[in-house]
Amino acid sequence: MHSPAQNRPVVSGAVSIAVTSAGDRTRPTVVLVHGYPDTKEIWGGVIERLAPDFHVIAYDVRGAGGSSAPRGPAAYDLSLLADDFHRVCAELAPGRAVHLVGHDWGGIQGWEFVTAPRFAGRIASFTTVAGPALGHAVQATGSALRQRRLRTALRRLRRSWYILGLCLPGGPTLAWRVVLTQGRWRRFVAVAERVPVDAAYPASTVCADGLHGANLYRRNIPRRLVRGTPLGRPHAPVQLVVPTGDRFISPTYYDAAERAAPGLLRRSIAGSHWVPRTEPALLAEWIAEFAHAHEAG
Repeated sequence: MHSPAQNRPVVSGAVSIAVTSAGDRTRPTVVLVHGYPDTKEIWGGVIERLAPDFHVIAYDVRGAGGSSAPRGPAAYDLSLLADDFHRVCAELAPGRAVHLVGHDWGGIQGWEFVTAPRFAGRIASFTTVAGPALGHAVQATGSALRQRRLRTALRRLRRSWYILGLCLPGGPTLAWRVVLTQGRWRRFVAVAERVPVDAAYPASTVCADGLHGANLYRRNIPRRLVRGTPLGRPHAPVQLVVPTGDRFISPTYYDAAERAAPGLLRRSIAGSHWVPRTEPALLAEWIAEFAHAHEAG
């Protein structure tokens, strides 16, 4: 029987990161990073299934849940998110390579981490769920526009309409303080997305999390559009899980992934964007298979 979950804060610069861990610390470590506008609670069913065989770590990204919410878009730069990941691993899995799993923006972060030289040898494998690389998504749309494939570009952008709203001045405030409430968001994910809800999910902080987390978009997407900084080659094996019913992310955003990561394992899964909640058993099985395979080399 695995040890019960433990909660603790980890300090990363001026930010306090809320972390939960479960399982035997002598076993291989899996680190779970959530997306927008979620918290680590999205991983509840996955943690429960992985903890008997792994040391599992999940944390609230800065601006979400129990973590600090620094002000201004600059505080949400991908380089600072990488610092948070580094501090969490240093505190809870010192000196060990970890199996990184990201959903949505957690996957976007993960692509940055697994291609950054600073984390070479620190990440044993990377599983991204409904999380394309930011550079790949920008490249896919830009390529379609340059080749005058306007219909293709519009199909891609149609699913990502919310990004423009979150990047516009006043957009996040309008969305999370006027249009949405905790109850409305809860009904949306339960009815429209068929996501199981309970006392822990969605978190009671979802409106504040949505408002703060919009800085992920405001800081990183315009900068990537302007600079077009290419990603390096991943220094760890990559597993890509693509939900077939994802209404927010175009499947074409993943087209460059296999070229960027030779040997990438791509899996499709039926259901909506929120796979960690809708299919925790199957997702945990795939994470475990991939981690065990690469733990053994």
